[in-house]
Formats: sequence, structure tokens, C-alpha cells
Amino acid sequence: MPRICLFPGTFDPITLGHVDIVTRALPLFDKIVIGIGLNAAKAPMFSAEQRLLWISEIFKDEPRVEGVVYEGLTVTYCKEIGARFILRGIRYVSDFEYEKTIADANRALDNSLETVFLTGEPKYTSVASTIVRDIIRNHGDASPFIPDVVIKSLRDK
Repeated sequence: MPRICLFPGTFDPITLGHVDIVTRALPLFDKIVIGIGLNAAKAPMFSAEQRLLWISEIFKDEPRVEGVVYEGLTVTYCKEIGARFILRGIRYVSDFEYEKTIADANRALDNSLETVFLTGEPKYTSVASTIVRDIIRNHGDASPFIPDVVIKSLRDK
């Protein structure tokens, strides 16, 4: 049975921290699905189509990584794609506390799912999509935090 993992998030935009987590998780799984979750409570800066395009471009040479857009419960989507694992990145202790709460809820909904936490590389600890969006909104240089594909598309706009 293939080890399929869902890495859910908004990826608004995808950061070097996200890419680092996926790259380091590749040896653990046969397939990683980067799931752009649609959340009515959030108003993203970038369209789901743009975020999916970035993910596809960043991982174009890695056939075991796929980007998708999904709506609804993460555990439901995991069942749809046959994922038995959920991947989450942790930067700080506060991230762990928040993510553990979600992992516990997911386990209560489906006890066949395991959440795998990877800590971010120290150089990406300060990288958060929220901060990156603020930098972009205020016309700052977000290039230390985002992949070249994202930088290029922002410059082309």
C-alpha cells in the first residue's frame, strides 16, 4: 500500500519554509499531495489557481509531489485520495500546541490517520505566509522568503 501524505494549508503564498518541509519529507512517503484548502473564513491574497500553478512549477521535476485544491474537512479529503498521513511543519512551540489540537481532532474523526510533524530548518523559522503577504502588500522585497517562481510571477504582474 503506497504511503500517501497530504500536506494541507493555504500556501498564500508558498514559502521557502513550505518547500523545505516537502523536500525533507520526500524520503518518508511515496507521494506527497500539497493540498490548498479552501476556507470561507479566509480571504487569500492570491487565487487558488495561482497558488496551484506555483506548486506545480516548483515541483515540476518531482513526480511524487502533486498540488491540488480541496474544500471541506481534511480527513474527508485524505480518504478521497487514499492518504494515511498528514504532514505539518512546526516552527515554534506555539505551532506545535496549535497543530497538536488539530491532529487530535483529526484522529478523533479518523483514527487511521497519522499526523507527521517536521520541524523547519532554523533559517526558515521566521518565514510565515502572513509576514510575506505584509511585505508584498507594502512593496517590500519578499525574495528571501519565497521561491524564485513566486518572485518572478510577482514581478511580471
